[in-house]
Amino acid sequence: MRHTFHLKTLAVAVATLSVASMANAAGLDRSGQDITAFLQDGTYAEAVYTYIDADVNGKDTSGNKIDDIAESYDFFRYGVKADINDTFSIGILYDEPFGAAADYTGNNDFVTNSDADALIQGFTGNPNLNESLVDQNITQLQGALTPGNPGNFSPEQLQEFQGQLIALEAAKGLADTAGETTQVEVRTESITGILGAKFGQNKNFQVYGGPVAQRVQADVKLRGSAYSAANGYTTHINPDQDYGYIAGVAYSKPEIALKAALTYRSEIKHDAKAAEVYPIATAAGATAGLALPTTRYNDIEITTPESVNLDFQTGINPTTLATAKVRWVPWSDFAIVPSLYNEVSTANPAFRPDGLALVSYDDDQWQVELGLAKRLAPALAVSGTVGWDSGAGNPVTSLGPIEGYYSAGLGAKYNVTENWAVSAGGKYLWFGDAEGQIPSKTIVSDFESNDGFVLGVKVSYQAQ
Repeated sequence: MRHTFHLKTLAVAVATLSVASMANAAGLDRSGQDITAFLQDGTYAEAVYTYIDADVNGKDTSGNKIDDIAESYDFFRYGVKADINDTFSIGILYDEPFGAAADYTGNNDFVTNSDADALIQGFTGNPNLNESLVDQNITQLQGALTPGNPGNFSPEQLQEFQGQLIALEAAKGLADTAGETTQVEVRTESITGILGAKFGQNKNFQVYGGPVAQRVQADVKLRGSAYSAANGYTTHINPDQDYGYIAGVAYSKPEIALKAALTYRSEIKHDAKAAEVYPIATAAGATAGLALPTTRYNDIEITTPESVNLDFQTGINPTTLATAKVRWVPWSDFAIVPSLYNEVSTANPAFRPDGLALVSYDDDQWQVELGLAKRLAPALAVSGTVGWDSGAGNPVTSLGPIEGYYSAGLGAKYNVTENWAVSAGGKYLWFGDAEGQIPSKTIVSDFESNDGFVLGVKVSYQAQ
């Protein structure tokens, strides 16, 4: 006997699966760029809040403990969709697709010594120098190098003074970072407009697409001996908005509650401005014969990656729904390359001629999540999910030392009225062990046996 699984009877079990489904993934992936709000029937709107709390502990290569570096992280997602007629639909989606939040604390190789004099002495190799003497010597050297100064100095002496001034100014810049910690924060926001058109004898097929506006900004501080010559480096990437597109195709078979959608999102190229501070850039540049300043305000190109999402669901019986999500993101193509940082890295012949990227990844990301939803009562459903994320390579950047995860989640949805519903879900994450590396590929830390959790709440409205 053939069963018919009407979507209306199963709808109570659907949306809860995506409340906390795609979060804390490989690279900078956060929201999973979910578009299932647009795939709902009739008029639909949702507001979703997601909170992530990860526990990421490890050790540096000196054997020092690294306490939890992962700051709690939250973001919102909104979606509105309406049918113009039985063929055309429109929708607007807002999410925060990519991001990072990390902060090193404690006594380890990712925290700058709080003793400014010790930093000066370690950098210069002179145990008798301190901040006061550095300031005095800088003033004297600047006076000696002032054009027209009456001192009777030979060209060789002036060249020596210039080298001394470069080293002392670099030491002073490094001392200004005393007690600071390695930090990173990346935020993005996206608004997607979608127009869909159904076709076929029973309108089972749909094609959709539209523009995407995306905004990105970032702050990075590298501190501590783990970063070697880059200790003290800081960059602020100004907010920038640019545009891409989304395109996809979907198929539905309402009599068995089947829906399948394949969605492509383009990469988005951002031409932003970056303010960089590199205390020892001048010293490093002098060593390599380069004329480099310690600060720079310049253009930076950041291209957020393309992605492909597969969303699938089908009814198993009149009260049970099975779902699957698959996501691919080519993080191996992604890099953040600030110009001053990149140029200073070429002071090392091993990194010439291209220099180093501040952040990059070795592998592409694959993410899979499977779920079951069960309607327990006319207004109540529960769901469960299991998931896997491949990560973006190991070793991985020290600014996000996680190699993927396994996950298990539970959720519930309650229909408050015929049209309004509230969903809540949670997920536990088992992170893969990872070695942290700096851009030169040197291993500087090790992170094992870490975990985290994700919580989500959604309010939705649907009228058919």
